Amino acid sequence: MTISTEAMNRLRERRDRITQNISPEKLAELHARGSLSARERVNTLFVAGSFQELGMHAHHNAVTFGMTGRELPTDGVITGTGYVGGMQVAAFSQDFQVLAGTMGKMQARKIVRLMRHALRVGVPMVAFKDSGGARIQEGVDALSGYGDVFYYNVMLSGVVPQIAVIVGPCAGGAAYSPALMDFVIMTRRNAYMFLTGPEVIKAVTGRSASMDEVGSAEMHASVSGNVHFVAEDDGHAIALVKSLLSYLPSNNTEDPPHDLSMPIDEMADPGMIDLVPADSSEPLDMQLVIRRLVDRGELLEVHAAFARNVIVGFARISGAVVGVVANQPMVMAGALDMNAADKIARFVRTCNVFNIPLITLVDVPGFLPGVEEERGGIIRHGAKMLHAFASCTVPKLTVILRKAYGGSYLAMCSQEMRADMVYAWPSAEIAVMGAEAAVKILYRKELSQATDRRAKAAELTQQYRDEFASPYAAASNFYLTDVIDPADTRWMLALALRKTLG
Repeated sequence: MTISTEAMNRLRERRDRITQNISPEKLAELHARGSLSARERVNTLFVAGSFQELGMHAHHNAVTFGMTGRELPTDGVITGTGYVGGMQVAAFSQDFQVLAGTMGKMQARKIVRLMRHALRVGVPMVAFKDSGGARIQEGVDALSGYGDVFYYNVMLSGVVPQIAVIVGPCAGGAAYSPALMDFVIMTRRNAYMFLTGPEVIKAVTGRSASMDEVGSAEMHASVSGNVHFVAEDDGHAIALVKSLLSYLPSNNTEDPPHDLSMPIDEMADPGMIDLVPADSSEPLDMQLVIRRLVDRGELLEVHAAFARNVIVGFARISGAVVGVVANQPMVMAGALDMNAADKIARFVRTCNVFNIPLITLVDVPGFLPGVEEERGGIIRHGAKMLHAFASCTVPKLTVILRKAYGGSYLAMCSQEMRADMVYAWPSAEIAVMGAEAAVKILYRKELSQATDRRAKAAELTQQYRDEFASPYAAASNFYLTDVIDPADTRWMLALALRKTLG
């Protein structure tokens, strides 16, 4: 039996109607504001010709909710798999041109089927979120669909990487799905995300609020911490997805894409020493240190605008993929507060499940003191850091550059948290508290009797640093692997990484 020309024409017409469901005028309008269509997002993400669509012809029966005669192409979501570089990736893209991308039972079924494929095969999941929320016409069926998606977000968690890309509205219960994923990218101009918008807030609380205050990318990136990356437009967002995937394995049974064929250059970097201020009270810019340590100076910083007193991100050192955790003394002197603790703990857990070794760079005066921090639960938040580092089984290398005081010394992955190697620069100070504070407590009588208290305090402070807080004091008790020349940091880390990776 042959397939008739009429049947083939009908197939082509149907496929064209589904794939070309947006007018040239509307497409031009989207492009003018930095947006792509739902199908363009998928095609831009994947290597040309590698996308295979799943469920193109599936859609809800519009008759059941009084929309007889209206077509719902792809039921408002494009689902399928393709290749990003050499990695298979599953992706779905909600289509705002079809009932505002609202989720009903069939859309949820398509998404869940794709998630189950990602789970079974072990490939990353990318979700383009552009939806008006639950499809009201479907009632509880729509809510059930959200529940199914949330369930599989949790099933995929820690098994395959999940990346949410907010490119339009993501409101109400829909916001929980990206919150359950590993990384959230949000476009600056066209996207917003919230549980309750300004109108509901005004009606319930009487307080007026703007959309930017409750749902913008800037707010979520810098205040709530819900967003890891802010993109200028859809193209930038997709570039960030590709960059993220270049550091991640397909699943938790695989190693990240190390290039261990890259030779280790054992050349010293004397410029590293120049980054250390002569005055120990002057802040050291940790960004400059990181850029000298990593290959080509490239750091994909995660949560860059949130808790800026610490830095986390992905990089490579002599070809080995690493997660970098560091204090940033340029902000709040690098002290740890609640947000910093949460930021580090989450990043460390993510690196652990995806087999990414950790480099921790320490210059920390302690946990941030204050009534607000204590009442806000700094103990609870700090404990998350300790738990994350202690339970982490990937290679962990720590470098103490300068200050490492009190509980923050432990929280930044000390030997007691089972760091594999702990190095210190000669400028390091490791102690229960800073030398100035310790001297005031330990030598109160001597200071009170001194003729020149300032000179005596300076003398005792230096004595305390030399005898109790120097890196050699810690190394003599084998709390350090070695005290190293800052110029040798990069190649020593590279060599230690190769050895701990096995």
